[in-house]
Amino acid sequence: MQRIETVEEMQVLSESIRMAGHTVGLVPTMGFFHEGHLELMRVARRYSDTIVVSLFVNPTQFGEGEDLTAYPRDLDGDLAKARDVGVDCVFVPSAEDMYPEGYQTEVRVRHLTRHLCGLSRPGHFDGVTTVVAKLFHMVKPHLAVFGQKDYQQLAVISRMVRDLNMDIEIIGVPTVREPDGLAMSSRNSYLSVEERESALSLSRSLTLARDMMTQGERNAATLREAVEKEIQSRPFTRIDYVRLCDPNTLEELETIENEALLALAVQVGKARLIDNCILRSETS
Repeated sequence: MQRIETVEEMQVLSESIRMAGHTVGLVPTMGFFHEGHLELMRVARRYSDTIVVSLFVNPTQFGEGEDLTAYPRDLDGDLAKARDVGVDCVFVPSAEDMYPEGYQTEVRVRHLTRHLCGLSRPGHFDGVTTVVAKLFHMVKPHLAVFGQKDYQQLAVISRMVRDLNMDIEIIGVPTVREPDGLAMSSRNSYLSVEERESALSLSRSLTLARDMMTQGERNAATLREAVEKEIQSRPFTRIDYVRLCDPNTLEELETIENEALLALAVQVGKARLIDNCILRSETS
């Protein structure tokens, strides 16, 4: 497995792979790998000849007062895990290489970022789309793999690729969960034992909403209130948002006709956790 740290070296390697007629699959990450990250890498292996994993804690997607400096890091452990999964190359650029002095360009997706995390984290998705667009130019992948746990991020990046005519296939991978249902996240490391138990209210509330849908409930407000009650029944939780949205536009729904995205963001202790599921009516 190669470790590459400069943009120039990454571009030269990717170009040589493409010239040889091989496909490049990219898995963009911020590191501190867990099983969810490793599953993205396994999926990339199924669809590409060469897997590149980028590892960069991107400062432009963190807002004031967020956990940029505290974000968990374990480079040596990440390299070992990537090697064990069969990754071909880990790209570890520096912040100075990604954002050189005088940098002033950003990529923005407008409408999809006006909902959910875009409301509570202003500028977050501008940082995401900008760094991902840069990684696409640096790595030159044929495909890129993202987790569906961050549904909005996947939707925003997919929109960017379509709008800018990028010749890249975007593959979404279902959320990987712990045996008890907790969605895997690097920020789970912030949770105490007691907080982790409370964090299970997120996945349990998704199950509750599915059950209510099965029983015929279609009113978004009723479903939202039940989800909020489930989460608020646990200590250490503070809801950022609970929304039922159109899965394509992320616009809020009043009634679920066919399907809806149920998206959650909840502060549990120091950890801001997100989760989601698609709710479908029996006829959809």
